[in-house]
Amino acid sequence: MKIWCISDTHMRHKDLIIPKEIDMVIHRGDSTNYHNHVMNNVEFNDFIDWFYTLPIKHKVLIAGNHDEWSMKSYNIHRIKELGIIYLEHEYCTIDGIRIFGSPYTPTFGNWYHMKDRTKIAKYWDVLDNDIDILVTHGPPQGILDLAYRGKCLEHCGDGSLLKKVLKINPKYHVFGHIHDNDDNLNSGSTIIDDVKTIFMNVSCVTDGEITEGKLSYGQIIDFKK
Repeated sequence: MKIWCISDTHMRHKDLIIPKEIDMVIHRGDSTNYHNHVMNNVEFNDFIDWFYTLPIKHKVLIAGNHDEWSMKSYNIHRIKELGIIYLEHEYCTIDGIRIFGSPYTPTFGNWYHMKDRTKIAKYWDVLDNDIDILVTHGPPQGILDLAYRGKCLEHCGDGSLLKKVLKINPKYHVFGHIHDNDDNLNSGSTIIDDVKTIFMNVSCVTDGEITEGKLSYGQIIDFKK
């Protein structure tokens, strides 16, 4: 099965090049931008109309910290009515592939689906060692997670998530949240010595150029059980 993984499109979804012969698409969150409910819902309607019409059989959607629309039950109901699988810290199985999707990230600013960094570890207790694709909005700490704090780059991923992933070894860990920036690329995939998991940051936009400019196109998993 070929799976197209994307994240952090931030209303640039119509600029993406849609790959051919894809069986599943997973959007990792931050489809929208606005904190304000009215404006965010306008963005959501535009995004979900596009996502629904993609010529791809299986569609999986996870929210991100910018996705205010996900706080409204009627939007979740609409997603499910369209036949899209929405995961909010839960599992699903598609053609034998076991997926876990979660929107939770450590607190940064006043956004959505954020948990205190000192308390977020307990949320990862639900992860077991039989996950094919782990999908979280944010990265594990130290892996494709470099972002600026002031003038300094720092690893801003979730340390407790990293510990859990190293313990359970999913085949893939797919995330976004941390974009590319001027002098650092986070988008792409990587492996770590003696770790079975393939890590993928599939963020599409670039810091400072969210509404225009450079764009990444996600990653494709050619999954074989």
